[in-house]
Amino acid sequence: MMKIGVDIMGGDFAPEATVIGSILAQKELPYDTKLVLLGDEEIIKHIANRKKFDSSVWEIVNTSDNIGMGEHPSKAFSQKPNATIPVGFKLLKSGAIDGFASAGSTGAMMVGAMMIIKSVEGIIRPCIATMMPTNSDNPSIILDVGINPDVRPDVLLQYGILGSLYAQYVLGIENPRVALLNIGSEEEKGNLLTKAAFTLFKESNEFNFVGNFEGHDLFSDEKADVIVCDGFVGNVVLKEAEAFYHLIKKRNVNDVFFDKFNFENHGGTPILGINSVAVIGHGISNDIAIKNMILNTCHVVKAGLIDKIKEAFK
Repeated sequence: MMKIGVDIMGGDFAPEATVIGSILAQKELPYDTKLVLLGDEEIIKHIANRKKFDSSVWEIVNTSDNIGMGEHPSKAFSQKPNATIPVGFKLLKSGAIDGFASAGSTGAMMVGAMMIIKSVEGIIRPCIATMMPTNSDNPSIILDVGINPDVRPDVLLQYGILGSLYAQYVLGIENPRVALLNIGSEEEKGNLLTKAAFTLFKESNEFNFVGNFEGHDLFSDEKADVIVCDGFVGNVVLKEAEAFYHLIKKRNVNDVFFDKFNFENHGGTPILGINSVAVIGHGISNDIAIKNMILNTCHVVKAGLIDKIKEAFK
């Protein structure tokens, strides 16, 4: 049986949104999947009872503490060993759960990933990817979107491998096209980082490299399935996409395409390059986003992505 750990105390709208999101996810999960909820057991059962949901279907791990969004991640992680995120990573490390999802402190999630789960051997720096809506039914992915603002060319090369594997085994894209985000399509364009990375990408046979990718190519599936960049650029792109969605909604523009920019549709993204499945959700996740974060965690576990990554970097 697959077990997915869920941080019930993490996120701006926890524990209400996280418990209700778990209820919604439970209704869509297959029978052989069990949720392990980490948080205040009394609160979890109270919200479930109020929603007329039988909480006995869950395994509840009662935790006495929580790491707040404003706390120093590494200090809080060591000073609060009984908080939901440290406990979740310990369960993940021991194999008691197969995946762990939290909309809590991103910094604490990264500390747990690096200190307890650790990187897959051969990977220089793990990263996070996010879905980028396109004008078709198939999204592209962009990575990194915030963990590593300063990287070397060989790190970008590894992002290309990680992104290609994610697109192939989680999104089901055969021979995904990998592009390097740049200020021009020509090979000689870019700064020192992208120029050096382009040479590595072109010489690599680890993935299907299709060249440079410009900003006006975003939101289209015509050129690439995987977009590679450093975390500084990727985070700016991600937040601009989110701002664009909120602007569209504020102006009361209703269009199916623009609905794809709603982060609730994706819920969370896995940390790529570590030895197990850990998924980070958006801090402002509501119950729908929490539901999708949990479902995405299950999907990544089922896809066997970690084993595929380990094999690629062996």
